[in-house]
Amino acid sequence: MSFIALSAQQTAELSQQLIDQGLIVAPESAKGRLLKSAARLFRTNGYERTTVRDLAKDIGIQSGSLFHHYPSKQEILRSVVEETILLNIETMKLSLSLNQDVRDRLYGLILCELQSILVDNGAEMAVLVYEWRGLNDENQSEILKLRDEYERLWIDVLEEAREQNLIVIPPAMLRRLLTGSISWSINWFKPDGDLSLEALAEMILSMALNTSKP
Repeated sequence: MSFIALSAQQTAELSQQLIDQGLIVAPESAKGRLLKSAARLFRTNGYERTTVRDLAKDIGIQSGSLFHHYPSKQEILRSVVEETILLNIETMKLSLSLNQDVRDRLYGLILCELQSILVDNGAEMAVLVYEWRGLNDENQSEILKLRDEYERLWIDVLEEAREQNLIVIPPAMLRRLLTGSISWSINWFKPDGDLSLEALAEMILSMALNTSKP
């Protein structure tokens, strides 16, 4: 495999570009720290059971001060979910732009998703998967548009793989199977263990391709 991985510098530059464009907030800013805290609390306690007081206490401010950053708990949830998807979309697009071979492109998507779930944004990804329904109808509609864009990146690559006879499982079904295996890894994968993130991504790629052979 001739896969070209994203460098730490490329990832940092991408994040800074999104910050400069106002699409995400700087993680070290007051808003960034609030969103990180909110993601952790929403993941642990659930969105509905997490109060504004809980959020304020966790970052050491008064409850009223929270609204200097966001007008409501609903907007905090929307921002956590939206920024997570946006960052993942742009990271995956960058990975795809560096690789032309379909195997490398699929491996890159797997690796990007594992990196987000297991290293960078575990709490945020869990909130995206399990708590997004706490959003009101308007916010859900906007997030679903972003989610469709995110999933389209996967489906396009899987359809390309199918055209090259690398898989025979319908792309939409294979994506569901990949989602399950990648997401479940958070329950057992140890970042400091013997298995590297890259090796895990290779295993998932091999599983996807091998189990799809006629």
